[in-house]
Amino acid sequence: MTLPLRRSGAGGAGGWRYAAAALVVALALGAVSRPSRAEDADPYTATVTVDATADTVIKAREMARLDGQRRALTAVIERLTGGHPPAKVAKLDDNAITGMVASFEVAHERMSAVRYVAECTYHFQAAAIQRLVGNAGIAVPADSGKTAIGTAVPAEAGKTAIVLPVYQSGTAPILWDDPNPWRDAWEKQPAITGPVHVVVPLGDAGDVAAIDADKAEAGDAAALAAITQRNGADEAIVVSAAPRGATGEPAELDVTVRRYRGGQLVNSHVEPVTANPGENAGDMLRRAAATIAAGIENGWKKAAPNGYDQQGVLTAVLPITGLDDWVRAHHLLAGVPAVRKVSLMALSRQEATIEIGYVGTIDQLKTSLAGISLDLMPGDPVWRLAPTGSDRVP
Repeated sequence: MTLPLRRSGAGGAGGWRYAAAALVVALALGAVSRPSRAEDADPYTATVTVDATADTVIKAREMARLDGQRRALTAVIERLTGGHPPAKVAKLDDNAITGMVASFEVAHERMSAVRYVAECTYHFQAAAIQRLVGNAGIAVPADSGKTAIGTAVPAEAGKTAIVLPVYQSGTAPILWDDPNPWRDAWEKQPAITGPVHVVVPLGDAGDVAAIDADKAEAGDAAALAAITQRNGADEAIVVSAAPRGATGEPAELDVTVRRYRGGQLVNSHVEPVTANPGENAGDMLRRAAATIAAGIENGWKKAAPNGYDQQGVLTAVLPITGLDDWVRAHHLLAGVPAVRKVSLMALSRQEATIEIGYVGTIDQLKTSLAGISLDLMPGDPVWRLAPTGSDRVP
């Protein structure tokens, strides 16, 4: 695997060294906290998933701790204030936030030589939080420890999403297999720490068993639920990339982003990327990943159609000029909000026969397909898809 898994624990010398280091960190913050059910109801406590990469796992773990405590502090204040954290939080340095932490716990640790992933629970000092919020002019009741649990929390606060980078450079998509330059590009992206914290799974044996590229592409609800639960996330984002051009040096990249919550598609987005003059494949992939990451952080609102109470399936013939055309067309079709499934039934050098599952009426499907420059026309006995104003697939 790209990042071989190592778990901390009593099974080896490395695990004992990490356990000792974690104990030192915990003691530096205050006291080693023992998990308890009572703490689950503490409004001054937040649990976040951390993910950091650095030159060494020691540095990555420290980066993860600092990032985690800042996001946990924001989540706690949003809970207490009904979604209005004081702007002062963004100005606090790491030492100031560490001084507000009473204790913290670590669970579900996974690491490679340069990457650290875990679930961290931070317990903040109530007096310090009340003082911080009070200085911002927002009142927090003295008995908030009993009453704040009922305070509304924004739906996105403290949410974690996993990104599954699927690369289609041949006849079959790849996710965990090496080489996957698209996955490599995502692993080199800085952490997204907006309203939704985005992480890339390590790709260990458990992740591989939970989902593969085909299931990710198909939006398999059970597999998406398994990989999401395994990584302590709330939703999964499948980011599929199909290169076009010379092997190893693509001139363009078609990226389809599908966001799933509870196994159901909640929105989708298609993002074409063209190589800049003199830009190599690696740089283009990293730039594309950065563009998509920014879109995720800003919250794309291209939702799947609402209020479509009809569903249907049709068979259509799509003219192509080669495998590259089919690969590109498949990703574009899968990114259409009204389309729920695209299955290949037959493939030749000149055409692809596909089955399309969709929601809404035929007219609504035609309108959606027009958005990717495809016209849907009735045929005998199957439908036909024709590129708008071109002899090639758009």
